[in-house]
Amino acid sequence: MIEESDNLEHRWTQLRAFMMKQFGKKPDLNTILFLIGIQELGKGITDFTKEEKQDLMHIATCKVFSLSGYYELEKIDEDGWPHYRAVKPIPFANLKEQEKMLKWHILEYFTQADQL
Repeated sequence: MIEESDNLEHRWTQLRAFMMKQFGKKPDLNTILFLIGIQELGKGITDFTKEEKQDLMHIATCKVFSLSGYYELEKIDEDGWPHYRAVKPIPFANLKEQEKMLKWHILEYFTQADQL
């Protein structure tokens, strides 16, 4: 499922360069997750509390891992926030492999959204 490291890193660099053109800064992994969370919440960019920022990153992580069936959308609450439930466990991996898996899922998210 996860592609070769060289191709993955090349695609990751392309995504970061694309986002740099959009936002003027080259985002790191956490920033990209935050932006996905904002996209999935669908309320635009506003002043978020620290807790809301963490929630947005969690929403993003669940959303991208839902592409492989690890999570599924359970509900949208009364405030419009999506809630996911775990469907199957994410395979155990060391930190480097976790990051690689997350990057692959983020790239899939943007590919499926026709943004790459």
